[in-house]
Amino acid sequence: MKQILEVAQKALDQTGQWLVKQNIEAFQVAAYDFAWRAAELYAANALCDFAQHQGELERELANFFIGEVIAGKKDETAARKTAHLIREKGDGGSFGLDEQHQMFRETFRKFAEEKVMSRAEKIHRQDLLIPQEIVDGARELGCFGLSLPQRYGGFQDDNRPDHTGIVVVTEELSRGSLGIAGSLITRPEILSKALLKGGTEEQKQKWLPFLATGEKMCAVAVTEPDYGSDVASIKVNATRKNGGWVINGVKTWCTFAGYADSLMVLARTDPDLSKRHKGLSLFIAEKPRFEGHEFKYKQPDQGGTVEGKAIATIGYRGMHSYEVAFENYFVPAENLIGGEAGLGQGFYLQMEGFAGARLQTAGRALGVMQAAFEAALKYSNERKVFGKPIFDYGMTQWKIARMAALIQATRQATYAACRLMDEGKGLMEASLVKFYASKISEWVTREAMQIHGGYGYAEEYPVSRYFVDARVFSIFEGAEEVLALKVIAPALLKRYL
Repeated sequence: MKQILEVAQKALDQTGQWLVKQNIEAFQVAAYDFAWRAAELYAANALCDFAQHQGELERELANFFIGEVIAGKKDETAARKTAHLIREKGDGGSFGLDEQHQMFRETFRKFAEEKVMSRAEKIHRQDLLIPQEIVDGARELGCFGLSLPQRYGGFQDDNRPDHTGIVVVTEELSRGSLGIAGSLITRPEILSKALLKGGTEEQKQKWLPFLATGEKMCAVAVTEPDYGSDVASIKVNATRKNGGWVINGVKTWCTFAGYADSLMVLARTDPDLSKRHKGLSLFIAEKPRFEGHEFKYKQPDQGGTVEGKAIATIGYRGMHSYEVAFENYFVPAENLIGGEAGLGQGFYLQMEGFAGARLQTAGRALGVMQAAFEAALKYSNERKVFGKPIFDYGMTQWKIARMAALIQATRQATYAACRLMDEGKGLMEASLVKFYASKISEWVTREAMQIHGGYGYAEEYPVSRYFVDARVFSIFEGAEEVLALKVIAPALLKRYL
């Protein structure tokens, strides 16, 4: 296996040595393919390292992945063997977790199966809000404090970060439902990381314990109608007034903005647009909680308003994503993250939060893929066509084997990126696994749906929900094209300078 990976790495290096001499903007397709191939190799190496110390199924999955994805060879004999091992075990291989993380997994899997799954379809079909019972249950299990140090009320050792735990929990919640559980802890982590990176000690002491317990729920307001991935060009502004700041402008795709008590708002505090990201600052704008698809709040003392309307989406329902308009909305000076020292630092602080969120997105994609794979495996063994289970057909076995291999490779690559983040590294790798997991989740969920045939297209089976939910991953938390061309390729190409 290692020899195949070495050959593939040499080919990637040759492309990199050529591409580093070019203008990426003039060769976007080549740069995108370079980033994608790097992501596949990263996943392959992580899976290969993992499989060396595991059982027969895990080793066969690694062989299948490297042969199929890296070498480009379709081996039906290997697919049949791998698929039958999957059928015998009844799953797609071990996770390779230590005792603590396995306990996290089992705890939140039980919660998802008992509290989330039974509600997921109704909320998806009727576009309802997450039930309070699920929010309370997640709070009682302590999931909101998983990314926070103990000194601020969280569960992480003050001196030993742990990114794997939150990814494991995110995966299990997303397996239950992306929309009503899998994304609950993403936004608190984004705000928490920004506060930990650049907040004043007073801000940390005030906000982090609230976020750790889930007492305060938050949303993120960064994207604007005309500026999504091009964050440095945003125009929502904040100006000084009466010992604080007033915010004006419109944000969009603010998930959970109605229910949230506070919004993490990235705003332009320097009107000089030429300063781009250096003119942005980060604020915590507080508001009351609202349910439903619309809200409006007028500040009683200052007279400013904030209002939002949910955007209709094909999937990822339960938290609602809003367009939010601010009109002279007052934020006290103490809610400028970092205080005066935080002026012009907003872009960097929010990017700190989004690095962890990208790992979570890989975890969310893993959860949706795992649910789709399990549904496909079960259905393929139960459904008979022409007198035998559809699992017994070679095409189905190839699909089942490929699903399991892709999921296992993604999982181990994500865990590897988590370990790097624990060491204060891995920002590029977090983007790499988000990029990879998001894109392959579409294939896995599509094929799970295809295995179900006509029933896969019916809302009667949740596999149709997995398919539309998976489509969002390549769009949010960094669109795949932007990650490939602006983050991953430039970072990798530095190695060839």
